[in-house]
Amino acid sequence: MFSDKRLTSAYKKAKVEYFDKNSKYIFFSDIHRGDDSISDEFTRNQNILMHALDYYYNNGYTYVEVGDGDELWEYREFRHIRYAHSDIFTVIKKFFDNNRLIMLYGNHNIYLRSKLYVKKNLFTFYDEYTQDIHDLFNGLTPHEALVLKRKETGQEILIIHGHQGDLMNDQLWFLSMLALRYFWRFMHVVGFHNPSSPARNHFKRHRIEKNYKRWIKQHKMMLICGHTHRAKFPKKKELPYFNTGCCIQTRGINCIEITDGKIMMVDWRIRSDKDGALHVIRTVVRGPVPIEKYLTEY
Repeated sequence: MFSDKRLTSAYKKAKVEYFDKNSKYIFFSDIHRGDDSISDEFTRNQNILMHALDYYYNNGYTYVEVGDGDELWEYREFRHIRYAHSDIFTVIKKFFDNNRLIMLYGNHNIYLRSKLYVKKNLFTFYDEYTQDIHDLFNGLTPHEALVLKRKETGQEILIIHGHQGDLMNDQLWFLSMLALRYFWRFMHVVGFHNPSSPARNHFKRHRIEKNYKRWIKQHKMMLICGHTHRAKFPKKKELPYFNTGCCIQTRGINCIEITDGKIMMVDWRIRSDKDGALHVIRTVVRGPVPIEKYLTEY
């Protein structure tokens, strides 16, 4: 019941953007950029994401970061994250400078809901090489939710991180943050997992998905989220629940694309060719499916 209220509240306050068959969107979630220390799980996939973002930028996509882009629970200072992954932020800034960046906040970067925090940490940065202040995302406004509305049909797609209604990661997020920052962060390095995380707890993951599908059925609306770290693309006759997956798996990164009026799930991995040379490969693993298909199939 509480998940329904939180999702509905986020939907009513969401940023609304109109799209058509010529629009292109790429959705990444749960990147969890850290400080490049031993506990930074994103480091191993940095080059994959950088290549993927270059591809999407060069092909005219709008980049939607669906929450938990930065790991602000484990790492207190954003400036250390920006410095550790400066190449990634350089690519993201290209999207921002071309008005093609939409940033949503999740539970692990919930600090972005504070205008003061965003202004202090994300508007500018100090370049240690030039010893000067430079613009980063000057004027950025992160949102809790995004609604994409089809110009031709009025069909709506809700995009949200997915922690809404998850007690330990929503209402009690501060307690969970303290536990992760001062205990589970170190336990994870030696092989123990945080039981409050749906990415590590199958029961929590399925409960969240069940609650979200109930909301989809009631409101007859497509939904794209992250949070659980499990990539999901609905099979035939299933409710239109889509999950972007995450960017901290050992086998690569997942994302959701919308282009040419169609939606698909994409996988990016490093693979070797017949000569042993390594390449970053984009593979469509589900879809493409016309978005209007989900107008009636509930």
